[in-house]
Amino acid sequence: MKELRLEDLSVKQKLGMVMVGIIRPIRCEDKYETFDENVEFVLDLIRNHSLGAVWMPPSVSKMYPGLMERIQETADYPIVMFTDAESGLGDHLIGRHNALGIADSEELAYIFGKVTGVTAKKMGYNTVCDPVVDMQNDWVACGGNSRSIGGDKERVASLSIAVAKGLRDAGVLSVAKHYPSPGGSKIDSHMAEGSHLETKEELLDYNLYPYLQLIKEDLIDGIMAGHSKLENIDPDFPTTVSKKVLDIIREQGFKGFFVTDALDMMGLKAKFGDTDVKGMCVEAGNEFILPWFSARKAYHDLCDCYEKGIISDARLDEAVERVLEAQHKVATRQAKFTEITAEDIEKFNLINKNSIYARTDEGLLTSIPRDGKHFFAMLVRNETDIADDGKVSVDTFTNGWYFPAKIQKKIEEFFPNSTVRAISQFPTPNQNMDVLQDSLDYDDVIFITFAEAPAYAGSDHLTHRIVALMNAMQITNRISTVVHFGNPYVLEELSHIPRILVGGISTDSIDAGLEVLAGNYPAKGKLLYDVKFQ
Repeated sequence: MKELRLEDLSVKQKLGMVMVGIIRPIRCEDKYETFDENVEFVLDLIRNHSLGAVWMPPSVSKMYPGLMERIQETADYPIVMFTDAESGLGDHLIGRHNALGIADSEELAYIFGKVTGVTAKKMGYNTVCDPVVDMQNDWVACGGNSRSIGGDKERVASLSIAVAKGLRDAGVLSVAKHYPSPGGSKIDSHMAEGSHLETKEELLDYNLYPYLQLIKEDLIDGIMAGHSKLENIDPDFPTTVSKKVLDIIREQGFKGFFVTDALDMMGLKAKFGDTDVKGMCVEAGNEFILPWFSARKAYHDLCDCYEKGIISDARLDEAVERVLEAQHKVATRQAKFTEITAEDIEKFNLINKNSIYARTDEGLLTSIPRDGKHFFAMLVRNETDIADDGKVSVDTFTNGWYFPAKIQKKIEEFFPNSTVRAISQFPTPNQNMDVLQDSLDYDDVIFITFAEAPAYAGSDHLTHRIVALMNAMQITNRISTVVHFGNPYVLEELSHIPRILVGGISTDSIDAGLEVLAGNYPAKGKLLYDVKFQ
């Protein structure tokens, strides 16, 4: 591998250096190009020393065997290979990122980083977008409460440091996100621009505290800039195109690279379009721009931005210098660990087991009698048929974690005298009537619920029909328990429930929650947020 030098690069090569070549299924193929054409364009950029980084989701790598190897064989310089790994990679997954916060263990957070990093390296990646250091103390949009470690700045910092140490020991670069990690917003930035009122002083004291601790420990290689607007710092531009906001962390000693969050989000695109904004991101202080669709269009857009004068020569050189430094780190970082041990796996699995939180009325156990006659009402998406045996699952970011047939089988194993009934997220009147009528023949009712808002879905909520059903049943205290996976804030809409279990967004978290309900394992989790259960 040869390392590139700034003085040897032409302007067009430099413009490619500040771009992340995206390799994923292409939208509007007739408008830009096919998937194969996009891949060939990315490979041509690499051959010409005109690309700084590649982003290829693990799902795409799995769908197209050998593609990662083609990229590696084509690159004769240390190209940066990005991936997201908020909940792990491959066979090693946790219940979204908040499982780390609920389990509240620096040892387990380190193991998460180590296992994720080693897995990433084996898959061909050298840069992992983790840890998530967004500070959340309130109900936020787009599954934010399921992605954040929490709202206690010192706790978030210590757990993030442990994750970053694990990633470093595995030999990969780490990217903290989503800067500047402002407070809760009910607006999904995939759909619209969200505004926040934090001042610079408030950011430095609270929101940026984990970043500053990572910088002190020299554990932060990059930062992903989000699209939130800080009204009291820059009322005109969201973070990704705001030099004022990006410079705040630079002034605190951050010397790594900035990479934008995906540029297709309406929090940016609706106001600034999808052409000039790429140059604006670079000029504002980002070293990498992350287009989410056509690499060809993104590259040509960057060239146009340069020709228009949106990107200055001085800023382009500064950005490329940091890109080359990142590539140098990729080439020279040594891994302390290259394999995952059986002990690592055992500890990694504890993250899901130890991240079940329980809140009960005084005198109640977290478990229910296994020989009791319970009526389980299990939430499913409207299109789900429980007879599908898991072939149809709830649509989520995590691509399949909630399998109703598997949940039913486990409930029937643990509670043989009980009945499981599927009820849609948006139930029909007949479904509500059946649950109300049929549950009267049982000792109590247990609801299995979930809440995860994927991108472009807005905020997490239980539907009004489900809330109306559950609150109606509580007028006569029929519901003894809710076992919930995902954002716990949605439960604030419910009348008082004597027993609440909360777990993460993963199949293993569901298994762990049912183990706790059956009394096979204690609830060890600590709730991350100030949820006001009734």
